Amino acid sequence: MIHQSTDKKNNFIFLIIAFLFLSTVNIKNKNFIFGNVEAIKVIGLDHHLNKSIQENLKYLNDKEILSINKEELSKKISSYNYIENFKVSKLYPDNLVLTLKQTTFLASTLKQNKKYLIGTNAKLIDHDIFENHNDLPTIYGNFKPEDFILLKNKIKNSPLEYNNIINFFFYPSFRWDIENKNNITIKLPYKNIDEALIQAKKIIDSNNLEGDTIDLRIKNQVILSNE
Repeated sequence: MIHQSTDKKNNFIFLIIAFLFLSTVNIKNKNFIFGNVEAIKVIGLDHHLNKSIQENLKYLNDKEILSINKEELSKKISSYNYIENFKVSKLYPDNLVLTLKQTTFLASTLKQNKKYLIGTNAKLIDHDIFENHNDLPTIYGNFKPEDFILLKNKIKNSPLEYNNIINFFFYPSFRWDIENKNNITIKLPYKNIDEALIQAKKIIDSNNLEGDTIDLRIKNQVILSNE
């Protein structure tokens, strides 16, 4: 019994020593095993965008793959406003793959006479980069993208169809108007927007409206007019 106990103890000590030895070898040789970045591949977007971003990430070449600053890389990728999110994969020993996801474009707007797209990531994106998006609704007024995304989500959860909207108007009072493809304008209140959207849909469905205005700014009051 004593002999077996001693053997087990010796085996345990041997395993610990072996583990420490192997760990030391791996640590000392990590540069040899993993090496420096030799190739960077960017995927997920249109070819010309992938290529452009790939060129701008060449500063990572020859850097040790395990020592790449994640925060620096994240900041670099986030500077491209049309990217929703991304994933970095390290293909050892020396390859880096970035998988990018483009944001979904929701609308367009003008800021200081320059046209921008607004994405689901609540960022303004240079329209010149993506020219084939002229079918999106237009937003007028000095709004914050975050405020528009909030309204967009409310519309998504309402009976109204977002794809039927052609214009949004934002006012300094933080209130929105919506115009659809039948030239029906819905004047929304500052508060209780969810209820107003439901009410607007009911009014549109129960009336033969075209080019009319549905004024829902005052609570418990509906004003229909043909402006």
